[in-house]
Amino acid sequence: MKSIRKLCASLVCMCLCVSMLTGCSQSSSRMMFGTGGTAGTYYSYGGVIAQYMKTYADVKAVAVSTGGSKVNIQSIQDGDFQLGFTQSDVMTYGWEGTRAFEKDGGTHDFRVLGSLYAETVQIITMDKSIKTVADLKGKRISIGQAGSGVYFNALDVLGAADISIKDIKPQYQSFEDSKEALKDGRIDAAFIVAGPPTTAITELATTNGVKLISIDKALQKKIIKKCPYYKSYKIPAKTYPGQNSDIETVTVEATLIVSAKADDETVYELTKAIFDHTKDITKENAKGKELSLETATDITTVPYHKGAAKYYAEKGYKVNTKISNK
Repeated sequence: MKSIRKLCASLVCMCLCVSMLTGCSQSSSRMMFGTGGTAGTYYSYGGVIAQYMKTYADVKAVAVSTGGSKVNIQSIQDGDFQLGFTQSDVMTYGWEGTRAFEKDGGTHDFRVLGSLYAETVQIITMDKSIKTVADLKGKRISIGQAGSGVYFNALDVLGAADISIKDIKPQYQSFEDSKEALKDGRIDAAFIVAGPPTTAITELATTNGVKLISIDKALQKKIIKKCPYYKSYKIPAKTYPGQNSDIETVTVEATLIVSAKADDETVYELTKAIFDHTKDITKENAKGKELSLETATDITTVPYHKGAAKYYAEKGYKVNTKISNK
């Protein structure tokens, strides 16, 4: 499995480097940056951030479309990428060797550069009888593709409400498939994990009157106590058409990680290139509005790179850079 990943990443690298005498060098002036699918936020946002890294850190960060969080972590492990986007929960699985990484094994070959924006757990339905998470019991629920981040997010939320996968009729669908299945009445509800407003939900809310289900404070506390990579989150009223009140939920975080082998000064400059230019980045991608030093430094499950820690310390924020022995 690892050799296949390495071969695929190497081929991507070779194509991008074909005209360069240095080939696929891992020098600090050039870094491969794993993002996500070309239709997603990771890819478009990664392209913007890569440009700021080039302009202000003198690092040629090459944003590459990938399969997302897990692939990016494993490609850094293999040495083919030096930067990557990942959900904070998937990142934690990778560090601990649990859940999505239980079979392939975990890795400590990466460090956190910073948390960038919220990837929010959104439960949507068109069924008027579903008003709470408890009402999902016995229903046909899309919980994401098996083994995906969404899948585990759904299990965490349902588990907090004492609902097991055996208590629902699970459907393993992508966002787009979930949207169409809801429209056609083939499912009763779906879990969508993405930064709101999410296009698929906006489209449904506009044409079919979809509604969002809140995760109440009691459930949030249970989820966060068991899984510390979650945070409480509120989707403001009017985020979606017909949404007249705030929606209480939980969120994981879109996080930028970097190879543990990257030198401290380079990572310092990369961090500075992003967080010294948040207003300019926001003009190019709406997710830039969520860039802040407070959220960038709130990851607790995986250590930060020392180069990033140096930048945050200059701004008055302390982060953990040590590997726990537990």
